[in-house]
Amino acid sequence: MLIGRVVGEVVATHKHPSHQGLKLLMVATLDLKGKEQSAPFVAIDSVDAGVGDRVLLSTDGWAAMTAIDRLGSPIDAAVIGVVDDVDLSEEAG
Repeated sequence: MLIGRVVGEVVATHKHPSHQGLKLLMVATLDLKGKEQSAPFVAIDSVDAGVGDRVLLSTDGWAAMTAIDRLGSPIDAAVIGVVDDVDLSEEAG
């Protein structure tokens, strides 16, 4: 799993039947300081995240498609949580 930020939304008038009713988001992964570290990519939203939200991402196809309960769907990445806070203090580890 990765932490990322939603940087945009994708509108697709035609998409795979298994994606019907699902929102597509553009997300970029973040480093530990909150700086974007990857080019944005498309992930399916399972938690109603929005632009600017810091999110938890699954980029493993099997985990992503099972997280949104669409087994056998062509899904590479999914937004599976909205991150409220990250504590990197030594006491937290």
